[in-house]
Amino acid sequence: MDTPVNLLTSKPRYEILDGLRGVAALIVVAFHLFETYSRGPMYQILNHGYLAVDFFFVLSGFVIGYAYDDRWDKMSMWGFFKRRLIRLQPMVILGSIIGALVFYFGASQMFAQIIETPWWMVVISLVLACMMLPVPPGMDIRGWQEMNALNGASWSLTWEYLANILYATVIRRMSVPVLSVFVVISAYLTLDIVFNIDTFALLEGRSAEMHTLIGGWSLTPTQLYIGLSRLCFPFFCGLLMFRLGKRISLRGGFWWCSAIIVVILVIPCLGVPDSRWADGIYNAVAVIVLFPLLVITGAGSKMTDRKTIAACKWLGAISYPLYITHFPWVYMQMAWAEAHPDAPVGTHIFVAVSVLIIAISIAYASMKLYDEPIREWLKHRFLAEKR
Repeated sequence: MDTPVNLLTSKPRYEILDGLRGVAALIVVAFHLFETYSRGPMYQILNHGYLAVDFFFVLSGFVIGYAYDDRWDKMSMWGFFKRRLIRLQPMVILGSIIGALVFYFGASQMFAQIIETPWWMVVISLVLACMMLPVPPGMDIRGWQEMNALNGASWSLTWEYLANILYATVIRRMSVPVLSVFVVISAYLTLDIVFNIDTFALLEGRSAEMHTLIGGWSLTPTQLYIGLSRLCFPFFCGLLMFRLGKRISLRGGFWWCSAIIVVILVIPCLGVPDSRWADGIYNAVAVIVLFPLLVITGAGSKMTDRKTIAACKWLGAISYPLYITHFPWVYMQMAWAEAHPDAPVGTHIFVAVSVLIIAISIAYASMKLYDEPIREWLKHRFLAEKR
């Protein structure tokens, strides 16, 4: 009888990095819940929560290098793509399905286009979303010109997929010196955006987001440039940090790194409405300096406390399901808040906290009842060979 054997055994995980990913994911959810009440990027509570995406990219680049750099003699390019699809795609599909199921519950003045959207357009959007095909602005069904109007947060997964393709086809073959040059060039793209240098004349009309890295979720020239720039430096810097082998060991590393990432993401906007260059410096320092340092510190630190280890494991496990399924509920919270502007503050707090609890609960249930079982089945079906 043939026995299925997985050719590549799993490596030990960097549990502190898993935990930091979970901390950042929780902040992203809170950031979006507070965004409902924001008058604009400068006034947003948890102001720099959007930088969590850039932190995710640094983490992803580091972990991809750790997981796959030394395996290309045992793994084909298609084998790599299968592994990444099995890891990411099931939750992309579920997040889009959730978004489709609750789509019409988000109808409001904020999302006035929803009322005029026929059901078949929602179905088309769902099919495209499940295939990770971004929707052009002309096919938008919500009014925000998102790549995926059913689940806006999935925009960063589109760039994550591109990073995986670039890594497998080109970047993995680069030597450390060549990769270093690529990372330096990518860093310039980050600086081009945050200092509004506008080298390629693509940043006009970003007055509200000027000197920030906000953007990347739409198929417009400006948004595509911002998204590509936000991807390239963090992801490939993370890969470079892994290859350089530099680590920082810090006692209580998880708690120190968690505190630092929270402070980085929640600190208020720097500057005044007509002069926010200081916030551009802050964005650049966070992405180019602090995030890589946090990753190599998390990778170099150790844990012995059982409760800390358990917390990191739980946060790491919940991070991706939470990130990819929370936004449909936020759409509904935004619609409710707009329809009830005069509701007591306590009611608004209750709704926001309820959405947070629902998002975490759905993410955990999705992980246990759907994501983990289906990934195990897919691994057994597509990643094992008979002997």
